[in-house]
Amino acid sequence: MMGAVSAVDLERRASAAVVTLNRPDRSNALDRATVRELGRVGRELTADASLRACVLTGAGERVFCAGADLKERAGMTEADVREMLDLYRSELAWLGSAPFPVIAAMNGAALGGGLELALGCDLRVAASHAVLGLPETSLGIIPGAGGTQRLPRIVGTSRALELVLFGRRLNAEEALGYGLVSRVTPAGTNVVEDTLGWLAPVLEGAPIALRAALEAVRGALASPLEAGLDTERAAYERCLTSEDRREALRAFAEKRKPVFHGR
Repeated sequence: MMGAVSAVDLERRASAAVVTLNRPDRSNALDRATVRELGRVGRELTADASLRACVLTGAGERVFCAGADLKERAGMTEADVREMLDLYRSELAWLGSAPFPVIAAMNGAALGGGLELALGCDLRVAASHAVLGLPETSLGIIPGAGGTQRLPRIVGTSRALELVLFGRRLNAEEALGYGLVSRVTPAGTNVVEDTLGWLAPVLEGAPIALRAALEAVRGALASPLEAGLDTERAAYERCLTSEDRREALRAFAEKRKPVFHGR
């Protein structure tokens, strides 16, 4: 586990990693140092073949991430802001491209760049008191960390336009209804523990099949259908020849739970 003074804490929980934005005094906002640290942690994790999933959360119970650190942003030139947008793209890309699913466990408000951070993950879980929104147009800008591209892919064009143009904020249940989050953690329950429990089928599943499925589904978003079908076929082939698949068949015949080893 990294030192408590770090802006980003990393904890290993068996085959899962928990990454925590640790700037509660700044509402876990994203300054340049924090974004670079997230990138460093991401590179460390993606090189670890034993990982099955990663949970990204924020310190405290009030805010997941408030987005850009406005105190830092106030002193930035236009060139500095452009550099920051490049950093978002280079240092946070692993959230949606790692060889394991990354889940945003939103422990509180996720606004602006904070919601964009969550949109970059594969799945999202929200605490019952969380509020989500992209208010940038009310500040004379637009979401600049991928929000305009990822949000329509998740909730559809009409709802994305509603949220972006109107700057509307959603509570957790509304976000669930929009398909923006997959799960709302019950009040009084820790969102990270709830997320890890929800992830049990992934953490206990067949690693080769899960990684192949992740690659194939992600490929569907970036490719025409025929190219996506080719990606799916190549990914399925890796499962077909795996010992895990044979173990699953044996376990089914023997009426027991399979034991997967990622081979």
